[in-house]
Order: sequence, then C-alpha cells, then structure tokens
Amino acid sequence: MRSRDSVVFLVDIDDTLLDNDAIQADFRRHLERKFGAEARDRYWTIQERLFAELGYRDYLGALQRYRIEHPEDLRVLSMSSLFVDYPFGDRLYPRALDVLERLRTWGRTVILSDGDAVFQPRKVERSGISEAVEGHVLIYIHKEEALDDVERRYPARHYVLVDDKLRILSVVKKVWGERVTTVFPRQGQFAHDPNVLASYPEADLTIERISDLLAYELPELIAGSQSMQLTKTVTR
Repeated sequence: MRSRDSVVFLVDIDDTLLDNDAIQADFRRHLERKFGAEARDRYWTIQERLFAELGYRDYLGALQRYRIEHPEDLRVLSMSSLFVDYPFGDRLYPRALDVLERLRTWGRTVILSDGDAVFQPRKVERSGISEAVEGHVLIYIHKEEALDDVERRYPARHYVLVDDKLRILSVVKKVWGERVTTVFPRQGQFAHDPNVLASYPEADLTIERISDLLAYELPELIAGSQSMQLTKTVTR
C-alpha cells in the first residue's frame, strides 16, 4: 500500500468537468441528421433503458442492442465513429483543466467516475482530463460501491469529492463522514432537478460552476463552509 496522503481530491467527469448535456444534444442531432428521426428515437429509447438498468450511460452498449434489433441496417456500423471520435475536449466546462491543475498543487487529484470499459476511458483520454491528472483515473460500474478500493489505491487522511450528483455525495458522506468534504457543482440536468434536490441533504459546499473552485484556498475548501466569501484568502 502506498503511504497515506494528507488530502486526495476525487473529481467526477460528466456534468462536473464536461458538459454532458451538450454532448447528448450533439449526439441526438447527429443521429437525426445522418440516420433519421426514427433511428434516433429508437436508439435513444434503448440508451435510456440501459441507463436505468446500469446507472450510467452506455452508448456503445445501446448501439449493440440497436444492431441486434436492426441486423440489416448497415448504417449502424458508421454510428460508432460518432461516439468514439467525438471531440470531447470541446465540451470541457470553462477552466475545468485549470481547476484540476490547482487541485494538484494541494494533493493527489484523481478522476472518479462511473461508466463502461471502452467509451468512458476514451472520453477521459480525448478530453485531456487523463493527462491533466497524470493518469490517475478510476472508472467503476458503481463508484459509490467501490469506496474500499478507492481507499486502498489512494489512502488519505481527508478526501474532497466533487460531483454533480447529490445522491453520490450523500452516499459517500454517510460512509466516510467527516473524512470527506463533499462539493456540489450545480451543473447539468441532475443538479437542477427539484425532485433530486429535495431528496438528499445539501453538500458541504455548493458552487454554481466548477471554475468557482479557483477562488478557494485549501483550508476553506476542506472546511466546506458555504458562508465564506469566495474571494477570502486563508493562510495555509
């Protein structure tokens, strides 16, 4: 086991560093333009069903299921290039990589994500996120169920978890308690869903944009005090 770090930052990808809503909109437009509204709607129905089953979006898995339904529709072979070759770096939130660079000056910074074994790693690589965190990337089927493995790989006295899903933040807070500071960037569809917001307790720290983290110093970030002024400088 590697030595225990003072602090490890765990950062989500979709709707935390990347504008996943915009990516999905691009996918929908491309599918309709290239394959028609009927193919787009059927593919998306399969994709949403898989999302409900798995808890993450499996674009390539949905494509495989679409192909089984339409074995003679050879256009499906060209659909995969849309997902594999998409320019994810164009959908990074403003200054997202700057945030990762800032966090790295304070402690080990690790990407912590859910996803499939092909598309999600491709997304991390093509967006420049993997390079920004020096390859420290963890992708699980359900990351909230893999916290023991996270601790084994990246032991720390304190964790800071940045994620757009209050459900994930709430689960991790219950497990790690005061050992983790939960940060909730209100970006993306889940972060603004009133039912979701009403179903889970507030995070330790709520920000409107991932770039807001650049205004924090380490002590106030770990403290997670929402009452602090963003421009306040705290001596380390």
